[in-house]
Amino acid sequence: MLLERIYDEDLAQASYVIGCQATGEAIIIDPRRDVGEYFDLAARHGMRISHVAETHIHADYLSGTRELAAAADATAYVSAEGGEDWQYGFDAERLHHGDVISLGNVRIEARHTPGHTPEHLVFLVTDGAAADEPGYVISGDFVFAGDTGRPDLLDEAAGGEDTRFESARQLYESLKREFLALPDHVLVFPGHGAGSACGKSLGALPATTVGYERHHAWWAPHVANGDEQSFIDELLSGQPDAHSYFSRMKRQNTRGPEVLGTQEPLPELDAATVDSALEEDRALFVDSRHHARVAEGTVVGSLNIPGDGKTASFGAWAYDPERNQRPLILLAQDADDAETQRAHLMRVGIDQVAGYVTSREGLQQVRPPQISPAELQDVEPAMLLDVRTANEHAAGHIPGSHQLSGGKVLWHQDELPAEGPIVTYCQSGRRNSVAASALRSQGHDVRELVGSYAGWSEWKNSGA
Repeated sequence: MLLERIYDEDLAQASYVIGCQATGEAIIIDPRRDVGEYFDLAARHGMRISHVAETHIHADYLSGTRELAAAADATAYVSAEGGEDWQYGFDAERLHHGDVISLGNVRIEARHTPGHTPEHLVFLVTDGAAADEPGYVISGDFVFAGDTGRPDLLDEAAGGEDTRFESARQLYESLKREFLALPDHVLVFPGHGAGSACGKSLGALPATTVGYERHHAWWAPHVANGDEQSFIDELLSGQPDAHSYFSRMKRQNTRGPEVLGTQEPLPELDAATVDSALEEDRALFVDSRHHARVAEGTVVGSLNIPGDGKTASFGAWAYDPERNQRPLILLAQDADDAETQRAHLMRVGIDQVAGYVTSREGLQQVRPPQISPAELQDVEPAMLLDVRTANEHAAGHIPGSHQLSGGKVLWHQDELPAEGPIVTYCQSGRRNSVAASALRSQGHDVRELVGSYAGWSEWKNSGA
């Protein structure tokens, strides 16, 4: 049996390739939308992708199940559990609790584990050539290394109202009934790692075991002692801010993401074409450089979406394709870099990319407005905006600041002043540059605090 993880560092998201080496069949679980890497891996092992499945309706990225099934002419499988409100809106084989997918000697059994979402499945994997019982579990967003999936995203991202309490109870029962019923030696392969907003204390380990989690996870004593309420209280406390784009992912993943098919290479555009498109408001420019370089000068009206491997994460903060139809023009090092950026944007459903340039030469330039910590004490902005998370803000902030995390600013502009300068900051400046550029694109007067909170703290502690 083959079992390999394909990990996206950008979104801290894992896909799994499971195959029977005797028959050459392979299944991909929880694929992303840029599907080339799955075909490359299958080819290296002489396998054919015959099946595609997903654990649940994802909120943090756009599922590649339909895309990959179409490209590979494979059978797609999705959950049939969760009730009428949690049914998928596209054609695929429906899996109920206990249903089995067979790949030669490999047996994959779906188990219903509600809590993170009502329809959530995990997959128990048995290598029939070596054993007659499961040795592995693909746990999706049910159990992570050191943590469980959060039960509050239906409130945060799917329009629910106080669903978190019932979801937390379901998660508690799923842990008792399904997870802890497995032998200690079973290897657990989670859907996310450290850095994901799908839990509050995810470990960075690529895998764990049922036994390790049974003895060492934060939730284990609560379940062992039968204390459901203490489990719920700790589970719901301190969950990270949910990005606003999660609600779009839920909607699109439920009805079925658009299948893109084979795409033509992005064209390299000349400066005159780009300048005309920007001047006539027919496109948006993406400055993919480090925020420190952007602060020295960038293209007028541009979005700062760093191209250092976090394009999907920050692109979904700065651009909402449901409300903004202007295509993006990417600043890239070369054609390969442009295609990499486009692939990352696809992972969060941003498909409107018109082309790329390798230089800002010939385009109108501007230096984003900034304000130093010393200058801040002598001015009174319309708002001092902390774009860090609520947990960071609670741990320490600049007095008088209003907290609204960078992943929410575009969707909560009603919390911002209609007129007057807004001074923004994060911890070091990176998130601030993304959020500030997004707000400027919406017409807000934004000035970035030099050095952000770290710089302000250093200035304050220096006694200046």
